[in-house]
Amino acid sequence: MRHVTALITGMLLLVLGAQGAIRLLADHDNAGLLAWLPGGIAVRLACYAVVAVLGASLAGWGGRKAK
Repeated sequence: MRHVTALITGMLLLVLGAQGAIRLLADHDNAGLLAWLPGGIAVRLACYAVVAVLGASLAGWGGRKAK
């Protein structure tokens, strides 16, 4: 059950990170969930990328262990 939870959490993080990065690239003024973060577009885009990579890694690990 723990691995399935990691898989679901990872997929959610992947979706949130990828969707936020695409939104930010399409409209630089729409920062989404990270609107509170200072530093401009570069910092926000890097944070979304980190969240997406973390989510992909967590989902991959959870998927391998859940089998």
